[in-house]
Amino acid sequence: MKKISLITLATLLANPAFAAEGPFVSLRNTNFIVLLAFIVFVGILLYAKVPAKLGAMLDARAAQIKAELAEARTLREEAQAILASYEKKSKEMLEQSERIVEGAKAEAQAAAAAAKDDLKVSIARRLAAAEERIASAEASAVREVRERAVDVAIAAAADVLAKQSTAETAAASIDAAIDQVAAKLH
Repeated sequence: MKKISLITLATLLANPAFAAEGPFVSLRNTNFIVLLAFIVFVGILLYAKVPAKLGAMLDARAAQIKAELAEARTLREEAQAILASYEKKSKEMLEQSERIVEGAKAEAQAAAAAAKDDLKVSIARRLAAAEERIASAEASAVREVRERAVDVAIAAAADVLAKQSTAETAAASIDAAIDQVAAKLH
């Protein structure tokens, strides 16, 4: 309001002598007419309270800007809170994934150790089975060798007895064998 009054006062105090010809306060002087029109215009503006309305509009706009700034601050704080929450959840998920990986590694190592132990047991069983087969084959071979030796000994003894024996010695041996059998059976 003071600015408008100062502008009006400065306009009235200006030296209009150089602006037009003739007396200044005359309806024939265009500068005077323009001055009167300007003063009337300013008067109408003041009567209509335009400066107050402009001030109210500017104050309303300033209040709206303050409200928008406050809302922006609130949104920024919410965004920071959401970001912090997201970062916290991301960190927790990262830690959880690390724990899962460590657990999987531990399980894999345990499974590898169990597989190694199972392999050792399987190898031991196979070795025992192989040793058993070898012992069985050895026993079978020894038995076959003994049976063959017995067969050879019997055949040799039969040949020797056949060459050395006579009818009398054969009858005496048969009688001795019958006596042995009879003694063992009774």
